[in-house]
Amino acid sequence: MPIKIANELPARTQLENENIFVMTETRAITQDIRPLKIMIVNLMPTKITTETQLLRLLGNTPLQVDIELIKLDSHVSKNTSAEHLLTFYKSFSEVRHLKFDGLVITGAPVEHLAFEAVNYWAELCDIMQWSRDNVTSTLHICWGAQAGIYYHYGIDKVRLDKKLSGVYLHKVLCHQKMLLRGFDGAFLAPHSRWSTSCEKAIEKCEQLEVLAASDMAGMHIVASEKGKHIFVFGHMEYDANTLADEYFRDAANDSQTDIPYNYFMGNNPRNTPISTWRAHANLLFSNWLNYHVYQATPYDIGRV
Repeated sequence: MPIKIANELPARTQLENENIFVMTETRAITQDIRPLKIMIVNLMPTKITTETQLLRLLGNTPLQVDIELIKLDSHVSKNTSAEHLLTFYKSFSEVRHLKFDGLVITGAPVEHLAFEAVNYWAELCDIMQWSRDNVTSTLHICWGAQAGIYYHYGIDKVRLDKKLSGVYLHKVLCHQKMLLRGFDGAFLAPHSRWSTSCEKAIEKCEQLEVLAASDMAGMHIVASEKGKHIFVFGHMEYDANTLADEYFRDAANDSQTDIPYNYFMGNNPRNTPISTWRAHANLLFSNWLNYHVYQATPYDIGRV
């Protein structure tokens, strides 16, 4: 949240140069406040776990947020009960006439498929097209980031030689971006995926900018101009034990499964992992909500 100061306070220029968010008295008195409406398109098979992870981060700000959970009509979930979906989720067709301040599109375990081969691709494209005129800012996560960059910018994904799994060190490349305000110059973040978007094509795209990247894991955070689209290739929302759960699941089927990089203490899966990314995860989500949603969305949501 911003600090409110007098219009002509001498410290204003210095604070703004240091990328500290300040709000003058003139702007403050013209602000109207209402709850933010955030839609989550949850594509993960373990929907309840993903709900908890995302809501924990979206709820860790002073802002009031109204959440709408969305399921796809073109896909039947095998891992979440129909009762849960019926009780807590809506179909996109039920809300497409509404406007939203923010949209979150999660990852999905379909990286081995071409986008057009995913059974709900057409419906997801419909949502992404709709979001252009009906959502202030969209946060795309992991496969959702690859799908969003493909749909909006025509940049395809690239299959990795092996699964990228672990906790990697990243560097902030653009310190003056609002999305990364308060970030350390280097920070840890987990990745878990079999593919990535073509980095060379993204670097050539004038509409996109890589904000944070890893020497080992590649791109992590990419943004379009003014933050209309935010693409996060890692899983900042993951709990401390999520990579462990995935590893033991995969290792039960394949004894050659690699241990997640830089995750278990001493690289020993018998050791309980700890989260080393939670602080920056909270900061990423709060910055997105504050700067690219709350500060950018109109008070009259009908004007989104």
